[in-house]
Amino acid sequence: MKVLANDGISPSGEAALKEAGFTVITDKVEQSDLIDYINKEDVAALLVRSATTVRKDLIDACPNLKLIGRGGVGMDNIDVAYAREKGKVVVNTPAASSLSVAEIVVGKMFSLARFLYDSHLYMPQNGVADFKVLKKKYGKGTELRGKTLGIIGMGRIGQALASYALGLGMKVLYNDRSSNSVDIKLHIHGAGDLTVTLDKCDKETLIKESDFISLHVPKQENGEAVLGTAELAKMKNTAFIINSARGGSVDEEALLKALDAGEIAGAALDVYENEPTPNEALLKHPKIAATPHIGAATVEAQDRIGTELADLIKEHLLVKA
Repeated sequence: MKVLANDGISPSGEAALKEAGFTVITDKVEQSDLIDYINKEDVAALLVRSATTVRKDLIDACPNLKLIGRGGVGMDNIDVAYAREKGKVVVNTPAASSLSVAEIVVGKMFSLARFLYDSHLYMPQNGVADFKVLKKKYGKGTELRGKTLGIIGMGRIGQALASYALGLGMKVLYNDRSSNSVDIKLHIHGAGDLTVTLDKCDKETLIKESDFISLHVPKQENGEAVLGTAELAKMKNTAFIINSARGGSVDEEALLKALDAGEIAGAALDVYENEPTPNEALLKHPKIAATPHIGAATVEAQDRIGTELADLIKEHLLVKA
């Protein structure tokens, strides 16, 4: 059986599939050619990340496609319910990249607090001629210890982020649609394991009291932003936003206006409304630290994703073969 990893797969995942007897295709097929390719090559499993979409037209047009796999957490780019209704197996790897996304958020908090994203840009250009000017410009950073982190969405990634933040000495508030409390586990080398219980906080209090707000929510069914004009107006003018969840979770136009008006101190974005062509004003704004949707893109996470997808494919297809 053939597996098309249209957005790539780790070497370990590819090796595991080949060892089980699958033919693995890693050539990128353009979205417009995908239906014809799947049918022509008799592809049994299609693996995607965020670049490839699997909608009703593809599901209907590819009757021999048995499994659709999403490497990562969200499955916004797949018509999941419809695919399952049509007898397709749909799987993802929600836990594999949690630590990677949590770590990029921590990195962004440090970058915002100490202006690292900006100084890394301007020191190579102007560091010799304007060393004293830049030293003064970037010399008013803040520490993370003692600050309050508000996490909106306390799933696997939110919990991983909470453990890092607690380890840094931050106070953690969270808001989530389901859980009223959550146990955060910390492992400290040389000291063992520690569990911290956090109670749910109402969203308005979180917004008003947080020094950093990090979003970890799925795409909203109503299409509205989690943080829009009204929410931004309630934040501290010294506070920062980090969005590594979904483009549109923060109203981008409202964010630009809030930054220009000094209503908040800055933001860090890894996801955008119009990927892969985000609003250029966001990328060039002096108070925004931007990265190109790389939250889950670590060697370790990709390895876990690949091997987990391989296990899921073997579990569902080899049994039925």
